[in-house]
Amino acid sequence: MSSKLERRLGVADAAALVVSNVIGVGIFTTPGIVCGMLPRPAAILAVWGLGGLLALSGAMAYAELAALIPKAGGEYVYLREGYGRLAAFLTGWTSFVAGFSGAIAAGAIGLTAYLGRFFPAAADPAALGSLSMGRLSLTVSRPSLIALAIIVALGAIHVRGVRPGRVVQNTLAAALVLGLILFITLGFTLGKGSLENFSGGGKLPASSWLLALIPVMFSYSGWNAAAYVAEEVREPGRSVPRALARGTAAVIAIYLGLNALYLYALPVGELSGRINAADVAAERLLGPAAAGWLAALAVLIILSSLSAMTLAGPRIYYAMARDGVFLPAAARVHPRFGTPAVAIAAQTAWSCLLVLSGTFEQLLTYTGFAIVLFSAIAVCALFMLRWKSPLARRPFRAWGYPVAPAIFALASFAIVVNAILEAPLPSAIGLLVMAAGVPLYWLMRRRPRRSGQNS
Repeated sequence: MSSKLERRLGVADAAALVVSNVIGVGIFTTPGIVCGMLPRPAAILAVWGLGGLLALSGAMAYAELAALIPKAGGEYVYLREGYGRLAAFLTGWTSFVAGFSGAIAAGAIGLTAYLGRFFPAAADPAALGSLSMGRLSLTVSRPSLIALAIIVALGAIHVRGVRPGRVVQNTLAAALVLGLILFITLGFTLGKGSLENFSGGGKLPASSWLLALIPVMFSYSGWNAAAYVAEEVREPGRSVPRALARGTAAVIAIYLGLNALYLYALPVGELSGRINAADVAAERLLGPAAAGWLAALAVLIILSSLSAMTLAGPRIYYAMARDGVFLPAAARVHPRFGTPAVAIAAQTAWSCLLVLSGTFEQLLTYTGFAIVLFSAIAVCALFMLRWKSPLARRPFRAWGYPVAPAIFALASFAIVVNAILEAPLPSAIGLLVMAAGVPLYWLMRRRPRRSGQNS
């Protein structure tokens, strides 16, 4: 097997990866939470716009980094160049243990719940069998079997090559975008809503805006997806920035349209606190039958997101293995398919184990803030690399530098601090999970490398 990825992706492919990685069922559930924190229609739309601008600022910082260092791995590579190998390893370790694998497991199980609306047996939680191994218990049920089949199938598709993976990814991304646009269009043209719902509300304290930004920014997470595949994008200095900009801009437009539609359907008071805002809005606007149509759309959205994570995550482990801090075989590229097949298989296997053990929920709860934390640290690496390598050729320079990336980093750190203060115990456990990577890093570094492996 070789150790070099081929550049086969274009701007549209990378932009589709961004859209799929960002848009998930969160946009169906978080708007009600935001309404509870910020009960004013104009402020609600403004905070979603502000969150989008912050995401775009982060995306443009990543665009400069990806153009400067067009390698696979995203923030793993940027932290390595900016702060050293240990910091880079910790972000890769967290991505493997929970960030991508845990999210894939959670998404696959969540998908079975939506499938249950059409095939009730798919969501039947009754255990079909279990295996206890000390403190670890593996349980098999119909949802877990379906989730495993979905995870393995997507892994197999992306192992088979960039071309079939790209076709699946682009098709799912196009379907979810068209579905959401159709939902927004039908809601405003045929729906029984009211423009009066956009008026009202008084002044709000700054603390309310900061609190509301937390679920908003989590809903925008994933805007950096194109950076993970920079090594496989044609003309990365030009294409990756365009993909990040176009993908993030498309998400901002869709998120603003959906939130405007929710407000058109229901007053803020009725939306506040609801985790099923989309279902309620669809039924109010288009009737009871719309809920089933929305569930079908949710299936497409989750599948698209799972496919994007199956494609993006392994590029981190591939980069780690190439540096000698992950399974050596993960640095190999399949001679026929041209993909990091072992890295994909490793992520797929770990995701399946998380499904059977049911531990993905805890991992995601404990390490959720790490997604924001490492993105902020990666954006800070932009300042570090500008200082360390001022004369380096930069095909793209971040828009609004240094103000925009600085605001993004400060807002992200504020979100992380708030998450730690609001949930100190889960956050402490998450920090311990991340810290567990330190001895593992030194163990991997001490392991002898195979000849020819990149350092």
